Amino acid sequence: MSAMQTGSVNFHSQGSSVTNENDTSSFTDVTFPTPFPEGSNVIVIPMVQTFNGADTPGLRMTDVSITGFKIRMNELVGKHQCLSDGNHSTETIGWVAFSVC
Repeated sequence: MSAMQTGSVNFHSQGSSVTNENDTSSFTDVTFPTPFPEGSNVIVIPMVQTFNGADTPGLRMTDVSITGFKIRMNELVGKHQCLSDGNHSTETIGWVAFSVC
C-alpha cells in the first residue's frame, strides 16, 4: 500500500552554504499534514517553484521520517568551496512525499 501527500513552504537562505554534513541548525522543519503509517519508507521530492533570485538555489534535505523532513537552500558549492555568497531570496519550494509500506 502506498500513500501520497503534497505541500509547499516559503523560505530563504542566509549566510554561507552549509558544507558540514552534521550541521542542520539552519534547516527548515517541514511537518506532513498527516503522519505516514508507522514503518513506512518515505520518499520526498522537492522542487523550487519560483524564480526570485539570480543565483541557482540547490536544495538539501535530511531527517526524512513518517512525520516530516528538514530542508535548506544551498547556493552552488564546489569541492567544499562556496561559489556564491550563500544568501538567497525567499522562494516557494513545492514537495511531494510518497510512502511505501
